[in-house]
Amino acid sequence: MNLFYQILYYFQKRGFEVSRRIAERLGIRARVVRTTFIYLTFVTLGFGFALYLFLAFWLKIKDLVYTKRTSVFDL
Repeated sequence: MNLFYQILYYFQKRGFEVSRRIAERLGIRARVVRTTFIYLTFVTLGFGFALYLFLAFWLKIKDLVYTKRTSVFDL
């Protein structure tokens, strides 16, 4: 059971941060966004989880493309 909590802590600490980023954008708590994804997953039989993975992928690509460079010579 201890291994389960270590894995859970790892994903909570170093996860995709999709919920936090969406919550910051909307101006609400991240807990509300997480709960919405959970309810959406149960109601739509997995669509919420697929949406979460799509958003995680999209945010990761956006971060890679739009990295802020400190100077012109960082190209």
